[in-house]
Amino acid sequence: MDTTITDEQLRYPTGKFQPPATFTDEDLRGYIETIKTLPGRLRQAVIQLTDAQMNTTYRPGGWTLKQVVHHLADSHMNALMRFKLALTEENPTIKPYDEAGWALQVDYRLPIECSLKTLEGLHLHMVALLESFTETEWQRTYVHPERPGTPDLQRTAAMYAWHSNHHLAHITQTMKQWSL
Repeated sequence: MDTTITDEQLRYPTGKFQPPATFTDEDLRGYIETIKTLPGRLRQAVIQLTDAQMNTTYRPGGWTLKQVVHHLADSHMNALMRFKLALTEENPTIKPYDEAGWALQVDYRLPIECSLKTLEGLHLHMVALLESFTETEWQRTYVHPERPGTPDLQRTAAMYAWHSNHHLAHITQTMKQWSL
């Protein structure tokens, strides 16, 4: 049996994001729980890693584990803004950002502790918002100028829950090669 891991499996260790056709209250509670627990799960995963391990890429040509941690903070900072914009404006157009370009900035060389702390604070804010949403607020939308459609906040919560697990899996899958 061939156990070779493909580039696609390395790139998407939890699979590509597939939003459900409909959302149940149980789904939404699950997304919130995933988002709520990411900072602790991430910290637990990386706490034992050396600088050399943190500077390992999760796949050839991919980001280092350190860059993944910093990216999670940047991405989820943008997520919080998307939620707030959608709550306070009528179908706002959000500002996309160059993720790959951000990953090359000098702050991505900082110790990961700053991004772990950032995630802890961001996720407290995000979870407080998500737990307060009414059915009407879950239906609020925004425009992403680089993507078709107008995602509602249910889909956005699902996507960021997936995003949390997706990047955590990049780290944990890489760690398996070290038998940690």
